[in-house]
Amino acid sequence: MNPSATPAAPLLRGTTTVADLNALSAGTAMQPLGIVFTEIGPDYLRATMPVDARTLQPYGLLHGGASVLLAETLGSSAGGMCVPAGKGVVGIEINANHLRGVRSGLVTGTARPLHVGASTQVWEIRIEDERGRLACVSRLTLAVIARSGD
Repeated sequence: MNPSATPAAPLLRGTTTVADLNALSAGTAMQPLGIVFTEIGPDYLRATMPVDARTLQPYGLLHGGASVLLAETLGSSAGGMCVPAGKGVVGIEINANHLRGVRSGLVTGTARPLHVGASTQVWEIRIEDERGRLACVSRLTLAVIARSGD
């Protein structure tokens, strides 16, 4: 990158705060799993999730479904922050590669855009353990839709 270049405008626009995102999680699947939004950057969104009885599979490892729920939460939330008023996003495809088992602690997911278009978006979500080791990488495709009632 050219150090004298003007920085790009932030991709995640609007006045949404981490507190707003966490408030929206109340009463949803994110709340019982302990997902907490922690940071909004110019081109990323970050959240954590505990690895405990709520998110483990029977063999004592972080459940792949919990990782996918974290990934879709991050990608969909970030995607919604990239569309203009009157538009929203819905997930149409998600995949995940589970690369490392996690037995305890906290995982951190970070969503970054691969493509943000007028009709579709593609997000990469990387989930790391407390030591920064990649546990899961996911790709989420979103459709941009008109919001009903707006």
